[in-house]
Amino acid sequence: MASKNDWLTEHYRMVNAAFAQNPPISLEESRDLNEHWGDATTEPGGVDYVEVDAGGVPAMWATPKGSAADRVLLSLHGGGFIGGSMYTHRKMFAHIAKMAGARALIVDYRLTPEHQHPAQVNDTTAAYSWLLDQGISAEHIAVTGDSAGGGLSILTMLHARDRGLPVAAAVMPLSPWFDIENGGETRTTNVMTDSIFGGETPMNLGFLSQILLGEHGDPTDPAINALYADLSGLPPVYIQASGTEMILDDGLRLAALAEKEGVEVKVEIFDGQEHTWQMGAGRSPAADEAIRKLAEWVRPRLGLD
Repeated sequence: MASKNDWLTEHYRMVNAAFAQNPPISLEESRDLNEHWGDATTEPGGVDYVEVDAGGVPAMWATPKGSAADRVLLSLHGGGFIGGSMYTHRKMFAHIAKMAGARALIVDYRLTPEHQHPAQVNDTTAAYSWLLDQGISAEHIAVTGDSAGGGLSILTMLHARDRGLPVAAAVMPLSPWFDIENGGETRTTNVMTDSIFGGETPMNLGFLSQILLGEHGDPTDPAINALYADLSGLPPVYIQASGTEMILDDGLRLAALAEKEGVEVKVEIFDGQEHTWQMGAGRSPAADEAIRKLAEWVRPRLGLD
């Protein structure tokens, strides 16, 4: 496997150090730092971007030249629910859409601490419902997202199912954060190999959960923690994760639970990569390989092969 993306590693170490300060950096400073996340990704070229209102939720279309207009990747950015945006992630999702031959709708869901759960999943489900209202068939939609967005990709389908909406053709969580309770063996075993969440001063993931849930929130609530949810009826799931990240167990545990419910699940572990290394698209061979595999997996499920 190709080596880590040096730019992404350095950026993650900066983020980790900023949160480890006493006092930690302000919300505005952390978001400013996150705005440089997308610098890891090259412009894919041949892609048009248009901002839209997707059922009351800000979003952005990324439309590669020659892509199928009726095939869509509903794309949910990471950032711990506290940061990230459709702008930080537009290039990564555009790379995936371009390789898959589909359009991407990148959702700018509401962030914490200004907006607590369930604002985020309400927004992503509203955007999914809007796609259906636009005449896009559920079997022509795949949902993808990284980190917190990876968790939201599954929760959005569960939320849609429970509202009586048809589920999408596929879900592709990337380095997903499912466990808001923050358990799992790799939270400990991978602490020294994870550049953003671990190291000598590990990031307080419990803080991110707390501001998402509020004072009286329950981290085992299946509406926000998919590891406690009924996973029956989910479409096929393809999880990509790094073998070095602390939240690796989240994907492995979700996969095992989903398979027990009869869900088709594929998990692929990329050794030696950073959390959400796909952000290195165009610069990192490992990121490009991961995106190629995503496209190869999702194209037939969208009826593109």
